[in-house]
Amino acid sequence: VKPMIPRCSVPKAVPVGKSASLHCHENEGFPKSTYSWYRNSEPLPPDSKSSTKPHNSSYTLNPATGTLVFHAVHKGDTGRYSCIATNEAGSAKCEEQEMEV
Repeated sequence: VKPMIPRCSVPKAVPVGKSASLHCHENEGFPKSTYSWYRNSEPLPPDSKSSTKPHNSSYTLNPATGTLVFHAVHKGDTGRYSCIATNEAGSAKCEEQEMEV
């Protein structure tokens, strides 16, 4: 069963240096969906350490739960975030939401 559009929750504003949790979930898809996050339409790698992009974000992304946690946000984390739920039957994307740091 193709995933339905996931529910995404993105904090509107987060003070620099604070942690932030972004959530993405849908429960119609079968088999269970995996989740990937995008900032400004660029995919966020599942592991912030493996990124070749020169940003020093430290975050944890759990593809199974759809939770993206920034341990300490900085100005560079500001942007439009969206999430895609994917399984063998297809994928569905939530609307982009702005997070300001």
